[in-house]
Amino acid sequence: MKLICDLDTGIDDALAIAYALGSPDAELIGVTGTYGNVTVEQGVANSRRLLGILGAPGIPVFPGIGHPWGKREFVRTDASRFIHGDNGVGGVDIGAAVPEEPADGEKAIAFIADQVRRCGQELTIVPTGALTTIAEAMKRHPQVARARIVLMGGALTVPGNVSAVAEANISQDPDAADYVFRHGENVTMVGLDVTLQTLLTGAQTRRWRDLGMVAAATYADMVDYYIGAYATTSPGLGGCGLHDPLAVAVALDPTLVTSLNTNLKVDLGGRTIGDEARLLDPVKNTHVAVSVDADRFVGELMARTLRLFGEK
Repeated sequence: MKLICDLDTGIDDALAIAYALGSPDAELIGVTGTYGNVTVEQGVANSRRLLGILGAPGIPVFPGIGHPWGKREFVRTDASRFIHGDNGVGGVDIGAAVPEEPADGEKAIAFIADQVRRCGQELTIVPTGALTTIAEAMKRHPQVARARIVLMGGALTVPGNVSAVAEANISQDPDAADYVFRHGENVTMVGLDVTLQTLLTGAQTRRWRDLGMVAAATYADMVDYYIGAYATTSPGLGGCGLHDPLAVAVALDPTLVTSLNTNLKVDLGGRTIGDEARLLDPVKNTHVAVSVDADRFVGELMARTLRLFGEK
């Protein structure tokens, strides 16, 4: 399967990249940048540097749109800065200087539309941040609405993480998210309903560190920072949530989750909820993951990352 990941590259996005690259059943053909954990500029720089560290410097990375629809700028929250660190990767030095590239989304939108035309059903798009670039690509190029999209975002059966009902990625640009849910023909939502059931702990990062490899140590440092942040924000969990890599995993193996087929909308508060106007529509365009085989997923993540990092 060919993948395009649309990332706001913080720590769990870094894990999504590693999961994709460590998967023999996936070909990561490109990364586009969005905002949320960090700015588009910082996220693009992080993605490029991490791809290099993981031995895949040739995969193209394109900056997406840098702010929500109807706004002129994106302001990073203190919460994102705390959870992901000032540079988005837990303060770990990966040598990622912020590039001087406009975050206007033109290259990203053109790349997405071109690959949808070229690859057809072989392609899955995996957005893990604000959906502005994906929505704009759909709006300008209607064929993008026909692409399979597996996104990390939303909360249907559990509370949100930025309000009682809203999840962070969706709330960054509710209008864009609503557009994707209304116009996308095949959308899978991997939200907090399942991602907070999948956890990584220090026991797993020690396995990476024990490999004695640069990439493995880099990821152990990043994720240990992430686990520490979770110990403050969500002390009852016992580890860090694996939000973005789960979306990549579900893109490759939908049997990891059980889904509810429905039609969704997003209200202005960022809440993902059933669309009453399409309640009786027999065509359900969105598949909401509501349960997950967490043990199997974490096992797959460890197997794929260990192989990628050079385990003999």
